[in-house]
Amino acid sequence: MSDQLAPARRRGMADEVADRIRDAIFGGLYAPGTPLREVELAGALRVSRGPVREALLRLEREGLVRNEWHRGATVTSLSTVDADELDSLRGALEDLAVRRLMDHAFEADLVAIEETVAAMARAEDKHAMLDLDLAFHDAVFAAAHHDRLRAAWQGIRSQVHLFLLMRVGRSAAGYLEHIPAEHRELAQVLRAGNRESALTLFADHRRHAYEVFLDEPSTAADGSSSEPSLSFPAS
Repeated sequence: MSDQLAPARRRGMADEVADRIRDAIFGGLYAPGTPLREVELAGALRVSRGPVREALLRLEREGLVRNEWHRGATVTSLSTVDADELDSLRGALEDLAVRRLMDHAFEADLVAIEETVAAMARAEDKHAMLDLDLAFHDAVFAAAHHDRLRAAWQGIRSQVHLFLLMRVGRSAAGYLEHIPAEHRELAQVLRAGNRESALTLFADHRRHAYEVFLDEPSTAADGSSSEPSLSFPAS
């Protein structure tokens, strides 16, 4: 075994490529099941295949990409089993977050949660609403003041984002109509400090999302003029 550390590798470009591909997935440019070909991605981003390959490996670790020998890399399409496991794990983490929030949250934490709800009224499309949905839950985990719990949430956050994206595809209109009110109610019960009511409402919120996910996909295409292009911003 060598008694010296290997030289560090610069991964800035791979990180940037991963960010662009992730944004494209969450923005609807690459739907679940879509092939992600290194050559095409490298051409679109005007980079070599090396950073693309590293970026896809990173996204695979996040659960956003699956790599199978006979298919190559594709955007993850969550199965019912995947969704069930993700929902049960998220529920366990979120229950702990809510319990801790009741004992450890500061006024600024509750304000941050309420601000995400207020911003939902200004969301212009489903992608903006979905971003705020995740931001709300980010704020709940931050308010728990438990670093390892927050890290565990970050470990599944990208997959939860994908789950919600697929859920929106099944009921976009219902999502836009009901999500702000649901989160307003969640914020109110957190503000009231009623632990059991909060746990019940958060469970109901997750169950509703899961039930919509299990419905058959709608036939409407997920096309939108606001979809991102896969490129680096001009300098």
